[in-house]
Amino acid sequence: MRKLLDKLASPFRLNQAGIMGMNQRNIRYIGRYNDRRLYPLVDDKLKTKLIAQQAGATVPELIGVIDSQADVKRIHAMVANWPGFVIKPAQGSGGKGILVVTKNHQGVYTKASGKAVSHNDVERHITNTLAGLFSLGGKADVAVVENLIAFDDSFQGFSYEGVPDIRVIVFQGYPVMAMMRLSTSASDGKANLHQGAVGVGLDIATGKALKAVQFNRPITHHPDTHQDLYTLRVPHWQQLLTLAASAWEMTDLGYMGTDMVLDKDKGPMVLELNARPGLAIQIANGCGLLPRLALIESLPPCRYPPLPEDRVAFSMQHFAGQSTQPLQPRLAQAG
Repeated sequence: MRKLLDKLASPFRLNQAGIMGMNQRNIRYIGRYNDRRLYPLVDDKLKTKLIAQQAGATVPELIGVIDSQADVKRIHAMVANWPGFVIKPAQGSGGKGILVVTKNHQGVYTKASGKAVSHNDVERHITNTLAGLFSLGGKADVAVVENLIAFDDSFQGFSYEGVPDIRVIVFQGYPVMAMMRLSTSASDGKANLHQGAVGVGLDIATGKALKAVQFNRPITHHPDTHQDLYTLRVPHWQQLLTLAASAWEMTDLGYMGTDMVLDKDKGPMVLELNARPGLAIQIANGCGLLPRLALIESLPPCRYPPLPEDRVAFSMQHFAGQSTQPLQPRLAQAG
């Protein structure tokens, strides 16, 4: 806890009382609001995709699933007509085990860096995935093959060799904090902060950049593209937040991280859901989660919970900018 507070307070001089630590997250929020029997819905990316589709959410298109060693070589026929594809472990965590092929021309695979990937490399990657090398607890897994996301043109220059994603913390169906994760050369094109991706805190009201960090330290420009990070603004913001908020109805998880992407043709998509979201989002935003969570907890119970659109409107009003001051809730009570 002390180390986290030091990291947070040093660059931004934060009010330490608002910072949520690991124990508080685990006991007060995850343990209290997340029924463990629901974890498989979000720990398995294939199950997440299916429940999201059933709820009417847009997700990256599924090309296929490889679940046995005997079918590994089938991957090449499976992706033959797709110009790009992604292979990921269904039960992976922290961005591990994700192979992104941005160009598939006549059976020759190429990564975003321009590096070729051989057929043997792809087969070996799938074999490792099936063996559980990238999975939670090292469990045997399956390889999920998806269509490549074409990220929105608004993000040109903000990410290096990878698709940027938006993490939104959703509590009791309310989006309470958000950040965009931008891949870098240090993160090997993956949007994972622990591997060196850039985290950009986003204003819940507007989707505009508030602060940016890499390796927990403040920065102003992308380390590879040199793009000014403070000019970032996420389009279709209210629609994206509404999709994130609706994950509460999809899963019944009270406290979760929703990972979204913005496809230039299909708009906001659900990429993953996480029952144990990390705390680095506080660093990217320069403020703590606790006051925002406390405000949601203080709301009187409703006979009929507000719709996702209403919950988003509440969050956009009360969590605008960098304010973490507890405000009097103004959401109309139903029933």
